[in-house]
Amino acid sequence: MNRAPEDFLAVLNTRSQDIFKRLVERYIETGIPVGSRDLSRLLSVGLSPASVRNVMADLEDLGLIAAPHTSAGRAPTQEGLRFFVDAMLEIGAVDERERKTIAQQIGGQAGQGTIEDLLTEASQLLSGLSHGAGVVIAQKSDLVLKHIEFVRLDAQSAMVVLVGQDGSVENRVVTLPPGLTSSALTQASNYLAHLAVGRTLGEARQALQNRRAERLSELDDLTRKLVEAGLATLSDAGTATPPTVIVRGRANLLNDAMASEELSRIRQLFDELESADGLIELLGDAEKAQGVKIFIGSENKLFSLSGSSVILSPYKDANEKVIGVLGVIGPTRLNYARIVPVVDYTAHVISEMMARKK
Repeated sequence: MNRAPEDFLAVLNTRSQDIFKRLVERYIETGIPVGSRDLSRLLSVGLSPASVRNVMADLEDLGLIAAPHTSAGRAPTQEGLRFFVDAMLEIGAVDERERKTIAQQIGGQAGQGTIEDLLTEASQLLSGLSHGAGVVIAQKSDLVLKHIEFVRLDAQSAMVVLVGQDGSVENRVVTLPPGLTSSALTQASNYLAHLAVGRTLGEARQALQNRRAERLSELDDLTRKLVEAGLATLSDAGTATPPTVIVRGRANLLNDAMASEELSRIRQLFDELESADGLIELLGDAEKAQGVKIFIGSENKLFSLSGSSVILSPYKDANEKVIGVLGVIGPTRLNYARIVPVVDYTAHVISEMMARKK
């Protein structure tokens, strides 16, 4: 179990903290384990390589750094990176040039395509800015209806046609009660449209339950059964839909992994992403987070075998409800100080676009 940052701060003096910080920053920059001679040249206060080695030995005893394979240098461990991120990471604002790029590319897509096109653009953009893989995980159960109607197929069945406010179209087939007339089918269509347009399917079903005693008496028994069956079928279908996963730039990760001989683990991560394993849990983690969340190595089940880090931020709809997460997957030596604000700002822009599409 990881120790809290204050536990390490309590036992590390200023010199030890500075040496550790410089080591991590150098490792993130180069990806190469850092030796005592290199560190002694990087420090603002002159220390001999021998003195630096003594401090590094203490850091290794604490589990903050380790020697990969037979290397003479040292690299931060997963626990060391977590300590660095929680206690020492200095995060600035998004670079103005990158801010304009994000706003222009996502804003330009917002008025042209569907929500999925918008999210795909965000994933591609994050990949390009981070040189890692951009990922978006989107819930699909919050379709807000613009139009809904029953279309009779034959005496026993009808198709329910749903058009979402995002332009998406879905169809469902429902069984008709025996003896249902064409006028009753039209009545059911009108009532359902009045009830559901502007609401999600779940909200429409709840509204129907709330108004049951007041309004359903206006419908005859056959029509009532059809309205209830239609809403039940549509709502159940919506909640069973798995999240959408959009990944762009996986080649960036694969190329990096080839150098570190972790190719098979990275490929396994993408297989798990595409099969939706752990995605609901990841969405749940994002809903609890106030902003950007950083998972390092095995801290999340989905990424436990990949040796990767992931930086995620939730994005919201017009009602401030979390409807998905977006972020960057990369090696554990990601440039956290630069990528965290980029992910945060991108999530903010996507949230604004979602609010406009309501």
